[in-house]
Amino acid sequence: QVQLVESGGGLVQAGKSLRLSCEASGLTFSDLVMGWFRQAPGREREFVAAISRFGVNTNYADSAKGRFTISRDNAKKTVYLQMSSLKSEDTAVYYCAANHWGSVRAVVPGTWSSWGKGTLVTVSS
Repeated sequence: QVQLVESGGGLVQAGKSLRLSCEASGLTFSDLVMGWFRQAPGREREFVAAISRFGVNTNYADSAKGRFTISRDNAKKTVYLQMSSLKSEDTAVYYCAANHWGSVRAVVPGTWSSWGKGTLVTVSS
């Protein structure tokens, strides 16, 4: 079983940037496809971005394309989500997710096996 701990959330003004981190433990990190999801109040959890085991392939939600970048450092067992040009509609709890030997095209939350507890991002306009 893999444990995931997110960090980096907080209050940020619209138009600014923020970087989220997620540190993993418990399994070989390079065996894991990693992803970020988010859940705004009153809404379903939605896919944001995913990255393959060695960072070769990525996938982004339309809302994230051009503004967010997912990356990973296998030596540090950490995945990152660099968010720029933030908008008020990006306000949500952001969750890190992992799949053992999964696909970056897995956008349905139920298809991911491990989750962190989330970190809150609040974008003020």
